[in-house]
Amino acid sequence: MACSRCGFIISLVAGIYDALTPERRKYFSRFISDYEKVREKEGRGSASAEYYLALPFQDLSGHNQWQWSIRARTFKYLQRRILPQIEAKCPEADILDIGAGNCWLTYRLAARGHHPVAVDLIDNDSDGLGAARHYLARLRRGFPRFTAEMDRLPFAANQFDAVFFNASLHYSTNYLATLSEAMRCLKRPGYVLIMDSPFYRQQPSGEQMGKEKREEFQRRYGFPSDSIASEEFLTREKLAAISRQLGLKLQVKKPWYGVQWWLRPLKARLRGKREPAKFYLFWATVEK
Repeated sequence: MACSRCGFIISLVAGIYDALTPERRKYFSRFISDYEKVREKEGRGSASAEYYLALPFQDLSGHNQWQWSIRARTFKYLQRRILPQIEAKCPEADILDIGAGNCWLTYRLAARGHHPVAVDLIDNDSDGLGAARHYLARLRRGFPRFTAEMDRLPFAANQFDAVFFNASLHYSTNYLATLSEAMRCLKRPGYVLIMDSPFYRQQPSGEQMGKEKREEFQRRYGFPSDSIASEEFLTREKLAAISRQLGLKLQVKKPWYGVQWWLRPLKARLRGKREPAKFYLFWATVEK
């Protein structure tokens, strides 16, 4: 398959389309290596298909339950409040899942009758696109998977009804470039959804989070995992700038994550710590 934009030949390897040029693969090589090492040490993935099929509602490995509890509540909110609005206009939507990881969301969307496409840099069989084999075995109709970067998507303009960033937008090195590329691929009207990326009221809080994360990674894994300059978090100011420049009218939705989660900011203030991240759901209808 040849890219319509640049002529690059996209190869199919083990059921996954490789849309990374050799130069870009080299550029991301350290990030991919670091990311895979961290995720392995965090206990991501399983030899059991049941682990993947239970996501996001259960983490059968028991290693990352708190995080999957957040993902589950966000997804339940998406199911109840957002997807019905999209499905009223697009019952079988073409959906681009950017930063799909092991494709749990791609699978859930396919099971609802949509036509999703999964994109990620990571293609391994435990935590990357390769893990989708567990989902594909359960679906009557599968979904394509592409290794590609957020800012250089191997798709035609006006191809998708919706673009999802599921716990992935904060890996972007330039939000404006990433969302511009996503919007290029959208039909009109189309939908942009941003889920589970860290949000802070104050820019210094996000910067402190990034510093703490790099120090922790250095201590735990022997490297800071900073090979690419990811944006890492969202703020009200960043979202306002993006919305203004791209003409987006982002709606902010706040799923309920429980009393203990709601009390985290108060506890942080009492302990003299930075504000903790919040995980909101942002979505917009793109008309033009």
